[in-house]
Amino acid sequence: SFLVFTLVYVAFVYPIVGSWTWGGGWLGAEDGFLATHFGHVFHDLAGSELVHSVGGWGALAGVIILGPRLGKYVNGKSHAIPAHNIPLATIGVFILWFGWWGFNGGSALSGNPFDVTLILVTTNLAAVAGIITATATSWIISKKPDATMALNGCLAGLVAITAGADTVSPLSSWIIGAIAGVLVVLAVFLFEKLRLDDPVGALSVHLVNGIWGTIAVGIFDYTGRFSVLTQSIGVIVYAIPCFLAACAIFLVIKKTMGLRVSEKEELRGLDLSEHAQESYGGFQIFSNT
Repeated sequence: SFLVFTLVYVAFVYPIVGSWTWGGGWLGAEDGFLATHFGHVFHDLAGSELVHSVGGWGALAGVIILGPRLGKYVNGKSHAIPAHNIPLATIGVFILWFGWWGFNGGSALSGNPFDVTLILVTTNLAAVAGIITATATSWIISKKPDATMALNGCLAGLVAITAGADTVSPLSSWIIGAIAGVLVVLAVFLFEKLRLDDPVGALSVHLVNGIWGTIAVGIFDYTGRFSVLTQSIGVIVYAIPCFLAACAIFLVIKKTMGLRVSEKEELRGLDLSEHAQESYGGFQIFSNT
């Protein structure tokens, strides 16, 4: 089911909405609809909106239609399901951080040293700021510094700066990342209260901060080419079709091949249920099956 959704969403939704901005689409062209009617164009360097928010809207649809994991919400209360391996998660974040320099820097489509180095600096500063403020925010709210929040703060800063890494100053990038770090923590708690079970904080990282980063282009842009209004229009233009398309795909899958494993399979674990293999052999499996 996951692979079918991925195939359809990536093959049809991403290319269509991506062409609206990249490649001279009606949102991003200097002689396009937004430029003609509002005096500014929509800008997204490497995908705060076109990649992360588009994926985030799909994730939101999936979370709603799939429903929470067994045992997550019982008798009106939320129960934490701890992360399996924080060191592996940390390594994953560092790999992503390293890769971000590549696709943000490469999105300049130029060998101009100023363009590339500015993007690398703003990208890195936003990540650092996100770590600092996410750690501080989780410390204030939960009375303990949460490692997973720090990791998501890094990713939130990276997501937020991806739209405007080429059009904001280093100081502005730090501010964008710092706000992203606060937003990601607050969003995690918000989605929890809304009973939207998001195990890895994908909605908080990619959807919320994809939107924030897109709007931030209009706030901090030093070129004068972009505005909060046109950036906000872009957010809305992407939100509606992406969310509705994802809902339609998930519902069709649910009605045909099925979207969710059985309760027994979920409790047993998908490594064994789906692959007949254990990720970590030799450990006792406990369940009520």
